[in-house]
Amino acid sequence: MGAETPIRFVVGSRQVLAVPRRLITVAHSLEQVVAGTCRELPGLTDDADGFRVLSAPAEAAERLIAHHPHMIPGGIQRFRRHYIAMDGGFESYMAGFSGKTRSTLRRKLRRFAEADGGALDLREYRGAAGFDAFMEAALPLSRATYQGRYLDAGLPEAAAEQTRLRDAAAADRLRAFILFLNGEPASYLCLPVEGDTLVYAWLGYHPDTAHLSPGTVLQLAALERLFAERRFRFFDFTEGNGAHKALFGTASAEAASFFLLRGRGANRLLLGALAAFDGSVARAKRMAGRSGALAGARRLLKR
Repeated sequence: MGAETPIRFVVGSRQVLAVPRRLITVAHSLEQVVAGTCRELPGLTDDADGFRVLSAPAEAAERLIAHHPHMIPGGIQRFRRHYIAMDGGFESYMAGFSGKTRSTLRRKLRRFAEADGGALDLREYRGAAGFDAFMEAALPLSRATYQGRYLDAGLPEAAAEQTRLRDAAAADRLRAFILFLNGEPASYLCLPVEGDTLVYAWLGYHPDTAHLSPGTVLQLAALERLFAERRFRFFDFTEGNGAHKALFGTASAEAASFFLLRGRGANRLLLGALAAFDGSVARAKRMAGRSGALAGARRLLKR
């Protein structure tokens, strides 16, 4: 059954327009991406306009599109899906960084700790009661973050989604952390567990603490605890590029996300408009990069 899903027109991190369609989401696990295995699409229900395919192996995605010539592909995004192979311990993981990067990470940890009296106040939440306590502390912070304010990527507020996550926590299939500063939440990290894989679902930090790199500090401190469990095989940074993911990941695989819509005129016009819009944004970005205006534009978009 299709669920209402926005097809977004985005400049940088700002949404300009969103056109709703009822789509069936077909997501791929990290193991499928690494193996190059693409899921078969389910039957298209009468109420659905098409599919939203997430993080498919790039080469397999091209074959999938070719096998459905009656449908219109669009909104294709190609990226590296970064992940951490957790087969070694934390010290082995840290040894994979350059000496300069290790020094920088340790300095950030030390600087944050010094700002809070000398020690990191990192709190971990497990189980159903722990999830409730995590949401009580982290949800107000989520609403203040850049992710929550501009990207619609804050912690879930819908009751059904919170119930699903609470059930996962009760079954020991969720890890959640908050990094506090002067007794107040500064950054949160929430990781559903799928099999032996940790899924990087929600990370956010208060903009007033950005100078202390709270997201980086929390990520590294949480990883040390997660490695110590010796339970997990992968830490999956999921879809999308980003310096944070590239920094902490130990490997990556080529992936693609896209829409496949019914071959109707309105859908053809919509995806054609999206392609034209994305192309114009990309051209403007290249021009701004050559002129040196890109950094200033990014600062404006974040205000």
